[in-house]
Amino acid sequence: MQTVYSAQAMAFWILQLISLVGAVIALFHAVRQRSDAFPAVGKLTKPAWLGILGVATLLMIVGPGIIFLWVIGVVAVCVYLVDVRPKVDAIQRGPRW
Repeated sequence: MQTVYSAQAMAFWILQLISLVGAVIALFHAVRQRSDAFPAVGKLTKPAWLGILGVATLLMIVGPGIIFLWVIGVVAVCVYLVDVRPKVDAIQRGPRW
C-alpha cells in the first residue's frame, strides 16, 4: 500500500512542477508582449493579464496544500496559454503568406 501512495504522491508532484513551469512561461510571455496587442485581439489589458498570471503563479506555489487554489491557478494559466497567447502572437506577427 505504501508503494501506491508514493506513486500517487510522485505523480501529483510532477503535475505540480509542470503546472508551475507553465505558469512561469506564461508570465514571461506576457511580460515580453506589447501592451496594445492584448486589447487589439479583444482580451483584457496587459496589466490585467500580468496580475492574473502573477496571482496564479503564487497560488500554485502555496496551493498544493489547498488543492482548490492550485486548480484556480492552473485554469488561469491554461486560459492564457490556449486562448490569449496564440491570438497575441498572431496579431504581432502579421499576416502570413
